[in-house]
Amino acid sequence: METAVSKNELDECAQYVRACREEVSKRLVGQKEVVDAILTALIAGGHILLEGVPGLAKTLAVRTFAEISGLAFRRVQFTPDLLPADVTGTLVYEQSTGKFLVHKGPVFSNIVLADEINRAPAKVQSALLEAMAEHQVTIGEGTFRLPEPFFVLATQNPIEQEGTYRLPEAELDRFLMKIVVPYPKPEEELAIVRSNGRALNVPVRQVFSAAALQKCRAAVEVIAADEKIVSYIVSLVNVTRPAAAKESRRDAAAAGKDDITRYISFGASPRAGIALLRCAKVAALFAGRSFVLPEDVQAVARPVLRHRIVLNYEASADSVVADDLIAKILELMPVP
Repeated sequence: METAVSKNELDECAQYVRACREEVSKRLVGQKEVVDAILTALIAGGHILLEGVPGLAKTLAVRTFAEISGLAFRRVQFTPDLLPADVTGTLVYEQSTGKFLVHKGPVFSNIVLADEINRAPAKVQSALLEAMAEHQVTIGEGTFRLPEPFFVLATQNPIEQEGTYRLPEAELDRFLMKIVVPYPKPEEELAIVRSNGRALNVPVRQVFSAAALQKCRAAVEVIAADEKIVSYIVSLVNVTRPAAAKESRRDAAAAGKDDITRYISFGASPRAGIALLRCAKVAALFAGRSFVLPEDVQAVARPVLRHRIVLNYEASADSVVADDLIAKILELMPVP
Protein backbone atom coordinates (compact mmCIF):
# COMPACT_ATOMS: atom_id res chain seq x y z
CA MET A 1 0.00 0.00 0.00
CA GLU A 2 1.33 3.46 -0.91
CA THR A 3 2.20 5.86 1.88
CA ALA A 4 1.81 9.61 1.69
CA VAL A 5 4.89 11.65 0.93
CA SER A 6 6.17 13.43 4.05
CA LYS A 7 6.81 17.16 4.41
CA ASN A 8 10.53 16.51 4.89
CA GLU A 9 10.67 14.61 1.59
CA LEU A 10 8.79 17.41 -0.18
CA ASP A 11 11.15 20.01 1.29
CA GLU A 12 14.21 18.00 0.29
CA CYS A 13 12.97 17.62 -3.30
CA ALA A 14 12.03 21.30 -3.43
CA GLN A 15 15.56 22.16 -2.35
CA TYR A 16 17.01 20.08 -5.21
CA VAL A 17 14.70 21.82 -7.69
CA ARG A 18 15.63 25.30 -6.44
CA ALA A 19 19.33 24.48 -6.57
CA CYS A 20 19.03 23.19 -10.14
CA ARG A 21 17.16 26.29 -11.27
CA GLU A 22 19.74 28.58 -9.64
CA GLU A 23 22.70 26.82 -11.23
CA VAL A 24 21.13 26.68 -14.69
CA SER A 25 20.24 30.39 -14.48
CA LYS A 26 23.97 31.19 -14.20
CA ARG A 27 24.29 30.23 -17.87
CA LEU A 28 20.79 30.43 -19.31
CA VAL A 29 18.96 33.75 -19.46
CA GLY A 30 15.20 33.27 -19.17
CA GLN A 31 13.84 30.03 -20.71
CA LYS A 32 12.15 29.10 -17.40
CA GLU A 33 9.63 26.86 -19.18
CA VAL A 34 12.43 24.95 -20.92
CA VAL A 35 14.40 24.51 -17.67
CA ASP A 36 11.34 23.29 -15.74
CA ALA A 37 10.33 20.96 -18.59
CA ILE A 38 13.75 19.28 -18.70
CA LEU A 39 13.70 18.90 -14.93
CA THR A 40 10.13 17.54 -15.06
CA ALA A 41 11.00 14.94 -17.70
CA LEU A 42 14.14 13.91 -15.84
CA ILE A 43 12.21 13.31 -12.61
CA ALA A 44 9.22 11.75 -14.39
CA GLY A 45 11.52 9.30 -16.17
CA GLY A 46 10.67 10.32 -19.73
CA HIS A 47 12.37 11.75 -22.80
CA ILE A 48 11.98 15.25 -24.19
CA LEU A 49 11.85 16.81 -27.67
CA LEU A 50 13.07 20.41 -27.96
CA GLU A 51 11.96 22.32 -31.04
CA GLY A 52 13.34 25.74 -31.90
CA VAL A 53 15.38 27.69 -34.38
CA PRO A 54 19.19 27.63 -34.09
CA GLY A 55 20.83 29.81 -31.46
CA LEU A 56 18.24 29.51 -28.68
CA ALA A 57 20.60 27.68 -26.25
CA LYS A 58 18.98 24.24 -26.54
CA THR A 59 22.34 22.45 -26.53
CA LEU A 60 23.66 24.73 -23.79
CA ALA A 61 20.68 23.87 -21.58
CA VAL A 62 21.26 20.13 -22.00
CA ARG A 63 25.01 20.40 -21.36
CA THR A 64 24.40 22.48 -18.25
CA PHE A 65 21.91 19.95 -16.86
CA ALA A 66 24.41 17.18 -17.41
CA GLU A 67 27.06 19.12 -15.47
CA ILE A 68 24.88 20.01 -12.49
CA SER A 69 23.54 16.43 -12.27
CA GLY A 70 26.92 14.70 -12.41
CA LEU A 71 25.45 12.15 -14.83
CA ALA A 72 27.33 10.77 -17.84
CA PHE A 73 26.62 12.80 -20.98
CA ARG A 74 27.11 12.08 -24.70
CA ARG A 75 26.10 14.07 -27.75
CA VAL A 76 25.22 12.60 -31.16
CA GLN A 77 24.97 14.92 -34.17
CA PHE A 78 22.31 13.37 -36.41
CA THR A 79 23.01 13.55 -40.16
CA PRO A 80 21.50 11.84 -43.24
CA ASP A 81 24.50 9.49 -43.54
CA LEU A 82 24.36 8.37 -39.89
CA LEU A 83 24.15 4.61 -39.33
CA PRO A 84 22.45 2.74 -36.46
CA ALA A 85 25.88 1.44 -35.38
CA ASP A 86 27.03 5.05 -34.94
CA VAL A 87 24.42 5.40 -32.19
CA THR A 88 24.03 1.99 -30.58
CA GLY A 89 27.43 0.42 -31.26
CA THR A 90 28.69 -2.51 -33.31
CA LEU A 91 30.67 -5.75 -33.29
CA VAL A 92 34.42 -5.40 -33.87
CA TYR A 93 36.51 -8.37 -34.97
CA GLU A 94 39.64 -8.86 -32.89
CA GLN A 95 42.21 -10.72 -34.95
CA SER A 96 44.35 -11.82 -32.00
CA THR A 97 41.52 -13.75 -30.36
CA GLY A 98 39.45 -14.51 -33.46
CA LYS A 99 36.33 -13.22 -31.68
CA PHE A 100 33.89 -10.38 -32.17
CA LEU A 101 33.89 -7.83 -29.36
CA VAL A 102 31.03 -5.45 -28.61
CA HIS A 103 31.92 -1.80 -29.10
CA LYS A 104 29.19 0.20 -27.34
CA GLY A 105 28.01 3.42 -28.95
CA PRO A 106 27.26 6.85 -27.44
CA VAL A 107 23.74 5.80 -26.48
CA PHE A 108 25.29 3.99 -23.51
CA SER A 109 25.15 7.06 -21.29
CA ASN A 110 22.79 8.61 -18.73
CA ILE A 111 21.96 11.75 -20.72
CA VAL A 112 22.03 11.55 -24.51
CA LEU A 113 21.62 14.65 -26.66
CA ALA A 114 20.26 13.70 -30.07
CA ASP A 115 21.00 16.91 -31.93
CA GLU A 116 18.80 17.60 -35.00
CA ILE A 117 17.15 14.20 -34.65
CA ASN A 118 14.95 14.69 -37.73
CA ARG A 119 18.01 14.62 -40.02
CA ALA A 120 18.58 10.88 -39.49
CA PRO A 121 16.99 8.20 -41.73
CA ALA A 122 14.47 5.55 -40.65
CA LYS A 123 17.04 2.89 -39.69
CA VAL A 124 18.65 5.19 -37.13
CA GLN A 125 15.24 6.27 -35.83
CA SER A 126 14.23 2.64 -35.24
CA ALA A 127 17.48 1.90 -33.41
CA LEU A 128 16.93 4.91 -31.15
CA LEU A 129 13.28 3.93 -30.62
CA GLU A 130 14.32 0.62 -29.06
CA ALA A 131 16.66 2.47 -26.70
CA MET A 132 13.97 5.00 -25.72
CA ALA A 133 11.18 2.47 -25.32
CA GLU A 134 12.94 -0.51 -23.78
CA HIS A 135 16.11 1.04 -22.30
CA GLN A 136 18.09 -1.56 -24.19
CA VAL A 137 19.81 -2.01 -27.56
CA THR A 138 20.46 -5.00 -29.77
CA ILE A 139 23.98 -5.41 -31.15
CA GLY A 140 24.51 -8.50 -33.26
CA GLU A 141 22.78 -11.36 -31.48
CA GLY A 142 23.03 -9.80 -28.02
CA THR A 143 20.77 -7.44 -26.12
CA PHE A 144 22.37 -4.95 -23.73
CA ARG A 145 20.73 -2.89 -21.01
CA LEU A 146 21.38 0.84 -20.96
CA PRO A 147 22.63 2.57 -17.81
CA GLU A 148 20.06 3.99 -15.42
CA PRO A 149 18.91 6.69 -15.36
CA PHE A 150 18.62 6.94 -19.15
CA PHE A 151 17.36 10.21 -20.57
CA VAL A 152 17.17 11.31 -24.23
CA LEU A 153 16.90 14.98 -25.12
CA ALA A 154 16.36 15.48 -28.84
CA THR A 155 16.39 18.75 -30.74
CA GLN A 156 14.88 19.60 -34.09
CA ASN A 157 14.82 22.72 -36.26
CA PRO A 158 11.28 23.60 -37.44
CA ILE A 159 12.47 25.87 -40.26
CA GLU A 160 14.93 23.94 -42.45
CA GLN A 161 13.02 20.93 -43.76
CA GLU A 162 15.38 20.17 -46.65
CA GLY A 163 17.21 16.91 -46.00
CA THR A 164 15.09 16.05 -42.96
CA TYR A 165 12.93 13.05 -42.12
CA ARG A 166 9.61 13.37 -40.37
CA LEU A 167 9.69 11.57 -37.05
CA PRO A 168 7.34 8.55 -37.03
CA GLU A 169 4.32 8.80 -34.73
CA ALA A 170 5.52 5.79 -32.71
CA GLU A 171 8.74 7.62 -31.88
CA LEU A 172 7.00 10.92 -31.15
CA ASP A 173 4.71 9.10 -28.71
CA ARG A 174 7.78 7.93 -26.80
CA PHE A 175 8.71 11.50 -25.96
CA LEU A 176 7.14 12.47 -22.66
CA MET A 177 7.00 16.14 -23.66
CA LYS A 178 7.61 18.38 -26.64
CA ILE A 179 8.89 21.84 -25.75
CA VAL A 180 8.75 24.69 -28.25
CA VAL A 181 11.70 26.94 -27.38
CA PRO A 182 10.70 30.61 -27.89
CA TYR A 183 12.82 33.61 -28.82
CA PRO A 184 14.08 35.52 -25.75
CA LYS A 185 12.37 38.68 -24.59
CA PRO A 186 14.16 41.96 -25.45
CA GLU A 187 15.51 42.45 -21.92
CA GLU A 188 16.71 38.83 -21.85
CA GLU A 189 18.37 39.17 -25.23
CA LEU A 190 20.19 42.26 -23.97
CA ALA A 191 21.78 40.16 -21.23
CA ILE A 192 22.60 37.40 -23.73
CA VAL A 193 24.37 39.79 -26.09
CA ARG A 194 26.28 41.35 -23.19
CA SER A 195 27.60 37.91 -22.23
CA ASN A 196 29.36 37.86 -25.63
CA GLY A 197 28.72 34.13 -26.11
CA ARG A 198 30.74 33.09 -23.05
CA ALA A 199 27.90 31.40 -21.16
CA LEU A 200 29.48 27.94 -21.44
CA ASN A 201 32.57 29.24 -19.61
CA VAL A 202 30.53 30.17 -16.54
CA PRO A 203 31.24 27.53 -13.84
CA VAL A 204 28.33 25.62 -12.31
CA ARG A 205 28.23 23.31 -9.29
CA GLN A 206 26.96 19.75 -9.18
CA VAL A 207 23.80 20.08 -7.10
CA PHE A 208 21.97 16.95 -8.28
CA SER A 209 22.89 13.27 -8.49
CA ALA A 210 21.48 9.86 -9.34
CA ALA A 211 20.65 9.37 -5.64
CA ALA A 212 18.82 12.72 -5.47
CA LEU A 213 16.94 11.83 -8.64
CA GLN A 214 15.87 8.54 -7.11
CA LYS A 215 14.54 10.37 -4.04
CA CYS A 216 12.50 12.73 -6.19
CA ARG A 217 11.13 9.86 -8.26
CA ALA A 218 10.17 7.97 -5.09
CA ALA A 219 8.33 11.06 -3.83
CA VAL A 220 6.45 11.41 -7.14
CA GLU A 221 5.29 7.78 -6.91
CA VAL A 222 3.35 8.46 -3.70
CA ILE A 223 1.91 11.88 -4.54
CA ALA A 224 -1.85 11.46 -4.36
CA ALA A 225 -4.15 11.88 -7.37
CA ASP A 226 -7.87 11.68 -6.68
CA GLU A 227 -10.03 9.53 -8.96
CA LYS A 228 -11.71 12.72 -10.21
CA ILE A 229 -8.31 13.98 -11.37
CA VAL A 230 -7.63 10.70 -13.18
CA SER A 231 -11.07 10.86 -14.83
CA TYR A 232 -10.36 14.46 -15.87
CA ILE A 233 -7.10 13.35 -17.51
CA VAL A 234 -8.83 10.51 -19.35
CA SER A 235 -11.54 12.90 -20.56
CA LEU A 236 -8.93 15.34 -21.92
CA VAL A 237 -7.16 12.58 -23.81
CA ASN A 238 -10.38 10.97 -25.02
CA VAL A 239 -11.78 14.15 -26.55
CA THR A 240 -8.73 14.39 -28.87
CA ARG A 241 -9.90 11.22 -30.65
CA PRO A 242 -12.37 12.01 -33.44
CA ALA A 243 -14.15 8.63 -33.34
CA ALA A 244 -14.52 8.65 -29.56
CA ALA A 245 -15.58 12.30 -29.47
CA LYS A 246 -18.79 11.99 -31.53
CA GLU A 247 -20.92 12.48 -28.45
CA SER A 248 -18.85 15.49 -27.42
CA ARG A 249 -19.25 16.98 -30.89
CA ARG A 250 -23.02 16.58 -30.75
CA ASP A 251 -23.07 18.23 -27.31
CA ALA A 252 -20.85 21.05 -28.59
CA ALA A 253 -23.12 21.64 -31.58
CA ALA A 254 -26.18 21.67 -29.34
CA ALA A 255 -24.51 24.20 -27.05
CA GLY A 256 -23.42 26.37 -29.97
CA LYS A 257 -19.71 25.70 -29.37
CA ASP A 258 -16.99 25.12 -31.93
CA ASP A 259 -16.42 21.57 -33.09
CA ILE A 260 -12.65 21.53 -32.62
CA THR A 261 -12.22 17.80 -33.24
CA ARG A 262 -12.93 18.27 -36.95
CA TYR A 263 -9.29 19.36 -37.25
CA ILE A 264 -7.90 16.10 -35.80
CA SER A 265 -7.00 13.01 -37.84
CA PHE A 266 -5.70 10.95 -34.93
CA GLY A 267 -5.81 11.65 -31.23
CA ALA A 268 -3.52 10.91 -28.32
CA SER A 269 -2.83 7.35 -27.18
CA PRO A 270 -3.30 5.98 -23.62
CA ARG A 271 0.41 6.72 -23.12
CA ALA A 272 -0.59 10.41 -23.15
CA GLY A 273 -2.82 9.89 -20.12
CA ILE A 274 -0.01 8.19 -18.24
CA ALA A 275 2.33 11.05 -19.17
CA LEU A 276 -0.21 13.67 -18.08
CA LEU A 277 -0.65 12.08 -14.66
CA ARG A 278 3.07 11.63 -14.12
CA CYS A 279 3.95 15.17 -15.17
CA ALA A 280 1.08 16.59 -13.10
CA LYS A 281 2.51 14.80 -10.06
CA VAL A 282 5.91 16.37 -10.73
CA ALA A 283 4.20 19.78 -11.04
CA ALA A 284 2.62 19.17 -7.63
CA LEU A 285 6.06 18.24 -6.28
CA PHE A 286 7.48 21.52 -7.63
CA ALA A 287 4.67 23.38 -5.85
CA GLY A 288 5.46 21.59 -2.56
CA ARG A 289 2.16 19.68 -2.49
CA SER A 290 1.53 16.00 -1.78
CA PHE A 291 -1.56 15.90 -4.03
CA VAL A 292 -2.45 16.82 -7.61
CA LEU A 293 -4.79 19.68 -8.53
CA PRO A 294 -6.52 20.28 -11.89
CA GLU A 295 -4.16 23.25 -12.35
CA ASP A 296 -1.22 20.84 -12.38
CA VAL A 297 -2.81 18.86 -15.22
CA GLN A 298 -3.56 22.03 -17.17
CA ALA A 299 0.01 23.31 -16.70
CA VAL A 300 1.52 20.25 -18.41
CA ALA A 301 -1.23 19.56 -20.98
CA ARG A 302 0.33 21.47 -23.89
CA PRO A 303 3.85 19.98 -23.79
CA VAL A 304 2.46 16.48 -23.17
CA LEU A 305 -0.24 16.52 -25.88
CA ARG A 306 1.01 18.83 -28.67
CA HIS A 307 3.12 16.17 -30.43
CA ARG A 308 0.57 13.40 -29.95
CA ILE A 309 -2.28 15.04 -31.88
CA VAL A 310 -2.16 14.52 -35.65
CA LEU A 311 -3.90 17.36 -37.48
CA ASN A 312 -5.59 17.13 -40.90
CA TYR A 313 -5.55 19.34 -43.98
CA GLU A 314 -8.47 21.40 -42.72
CA ALA A 315 -6.37 22.49 -39.73
CA SER A 316 -3.57 23.52 -42.06
CA ALA A 317 -5.98 25.46 -44.26
CA ASP A 318 -7.40 27.31 -41.25
CA SER A 319 -3.91 27.88 -39.72
CA VAL A 320 -4.85 25.89 -36.62
CA VAL A 321 -2.04 24.31 -34.57
CA ALA A 322 -2.17 21.69 -31.83
CA ASP A 323 -1.71 24.28 -29.05
CA ASP A 324 -4.86 26.08 -30.20
CA LEU A 325 -6.90 22.89 -29.91
CA ILE A 326 -5.44 21.97 -26.52
CA ALA A 327 -6.26 25.45 -25.18
CA LYS A 328 -9.83 25.09 -26.44
CA ILE A 329 -10.17 21.60 -24.94
CA LEU A 330 -8.96 22.88 -21.55
CA GLU A 331 -11.48 25.72 -21.79
CA LEU A 332 -14.45 23.51 -22.69
CA MET A 333 -13.84 20.45 -20.52
CA PRO A 334 -15.49 20.57 -17.07
CA VAL A 335 -12.94 20.89 -14.24
CA PRO A 336 -13.43 18.59 -11.24
